Amino acid sequence: MADAWAAKRGGQRAMARRQRARLAALIAHARTRSPYYRHLYRGWGVPTGVSDLAALPVTDKRRLMDAFDDWVTDPAITLEAARAFADDPAVIGRPFAGRYTLSTTSGTTGTHGIFLQDARATAVTGAMMARMLTGWLTAGDVARIAAGGGRMALVIPEGGHFASTVAAARLRGRSRLAAFSVHQPLEELIEALNAFRPAVLAPYASVGALLAGAAEAGQLRINPALVILTAEGLPGPEYARISRALGGTKVRTSYAANECPFLSYGCAEGWMHVNADWAIVEPVDEQYRPVAPGEVSHTVLLTNLANHVQPILRYDLGDAVVARPDACPCGNPGPALRVQGRAADLLTFPGPDERPVTLAPLPLATLLEAVPGLELFQIVQTSPATLRLRLLPAPGIDPEALWQSTQTRLSELLARHRLGHVRLERAAEPPQHSAGGKVRTVIPAPGPKARAETDMVSPERT
Repeated sequence: MADAWAAKRGGQRAMARRQRARLAALIAHARTRSPYYRHLYRGWGVPTGVSDLAALPVTDKRRLMDAFDDWVTDPAITLEAARAFADDPAVIGRPFAGRYTLSTTSGTTGTHGIFLQDARATAVTGAMMARMLTGWLTAGDVARIAAGGGRMALVIPEGGHFASTVAAARLRGRSRLAAFSVHQPLEELIEALNAFRPAVLAPYASVGALLAGAAEAGQLRINPALVILTAEGLPGPEYARISRALGGTKVRTSYAANECPFLSYGCAEGWMHVNADWAIVEPVDEQYRPVAPGEVSHTVLLTNLANHVQPILRYDLGDAVVARPDACPCGNPGPALRVQGRAADLLTFPGPDERPVTLAPLPLATLLEAVPGLELFQIVQTSPATLRLRLLPAPGIDPEALWQSTQTRLSELLARHRLGHVRLERAAEPPQHSAGGKVRTVIPAPGPKARAETDMVSPERT
């Protein structure tokens, strides 16, 4: 914590000094303790003692997961044990192998990821969270939160080892913190939030937009001091609308990932500031060459300087970003980014009483991500009351059993939302990749309006 404050006070030079030292230590650790990196760097002819990122090859989720047992630096950890742990919802939030935090994601690239945090990375995550909150909150904000009883409401998915679900499980039992399911009907969520009266609200961004609509309609009656939106991007005007609807609350965002939970956080100017003392972000083109500030990158390479059990060096995160070419007026010394993407697409169905029922995409996606044996999926709304499911089983998984399990889970969710009449259709074709190689997991029926560009997205992403 003391180092976190000192780095921010010291500005770009202090962050750069720490970054260089930590990068050199991470590279040396990876090539010494990780058989995967030792073999990779030997094959690429990377000199011993190198501390220049440009001299290192690029990695990605598929390559690292394929080499999981050799990637991790703890020889006691195996992919088989990690998968067995990840498939057990009863152990969500418990330490894996007695000492690691485990979370999972499929993201949009079609490869399931299992990510571990060691004690060092967990401590850094806590310190960066504290630095983020102090950067966001004024004395008046703190007073409002205290006057509201310090109550914090998390709106999270159920049933899987998602980063937010794991974090909530580890905090379970704290009287001032409550976790609400993102899968429950909006009416039930509104009723629960009205009863809890949170001073801090942390929902998925698309759910935050739905809650703002409920507040505008007089159904949601809460006045939080801070709203933290996660996981998705929204059109720019939506952030101001959410603030107005919830009584002028302060709305902030973060850009992070399971690969680096503490990557960055948003400022009042609408930029994401990288915690550059513990993480490195490289905006690059299709050949992994640096792009100039102000230009949209093809992807971004991530280096996590804190995690030594799963070294992440020049990892292709898959997001297109724009780096700010000048200093941000907010005063944060961390590099400022905006992530380019599309707005979170909402699914709208005809309800049983002819009134429309709207679902955010992430509740559907996280529900299916928790299905054991489902390697990749795509939900396509082909008509107002029809969803077509494209499923890709993991190797060795019975496709028929997987369809039955997926159909049951999704049918139960739809029934909870009074949408039992929505038809689920099994597709013969697998999930379709975009030209960029990604998979859009939820595709609504085309609407009359073009979808707006966003300034922030995240892969469960957290």
